[in-house]
Amino acid sequence: MEGTNKILIADDNQANVELLEAYLANTPCQIEIASDGAETLEKVASFQPDIILLDVMMPKLNGFEVCRKLKDNPATRGIMILMVTALNELGDIERAVAAGTDDFLSKPINQIELRKRVDVMLRLKDVTDEVERLRRYIQQMEDEGGAR
Repeated sequence: MEGTNKILIADDNQANVELLEAYLANTPCQIEIASDGAETLEKVASFQPDIILLDVMMPKLNGFEVCRKLKDNPATRGIMILMVTALNELGDIERAVAAGTDDFLSKPINQIELRKRVDVMLRLKDVTDEVERLRRYIQQMEDEGGAR
C-alpha cells in the first residue's frame, strides 16, 4: 500500500531487509532499499524519505557516518533516523546519539516495537511539517501586512 510517507531501509543484509519490509507491510508508505552507506546517501537525495531505518554495520560508510552526514546537512537534518543494530553496548548507543540518531532499536527486532516507533516518528514528522506550514503562513501574512 502506497501512501505519502516514505521509508528508506538501509541494510546490507538481504534477510534483514526482507524482515523489515514484512514488518512494515501494513504501514501505508513507500519503501526503498539501500545496501550500503554511499547508496543510502544517494537514495536520500533521490527518494527524500521521511524515515530511515539505518543499520550500523554497512560497507562503504557505516551507519554512524551516514547519520552524522545527514544530520550535519541542513537539507537532510529533519529526516527521522531510527538506527537498527545488533550492537547494544552502551558505547554504541552513545555513538549513535552523538551521530544524531533520533532513536535506535537493537536486533533482534520486535515487530510491535518497530511499528510503534515508526508510527510515532511519522506522527512527529506530520506535526513538524504542519508547524512549518503555519510558520510560513504567519510569516507571509506579516510580510503582506507590513507591505501596506
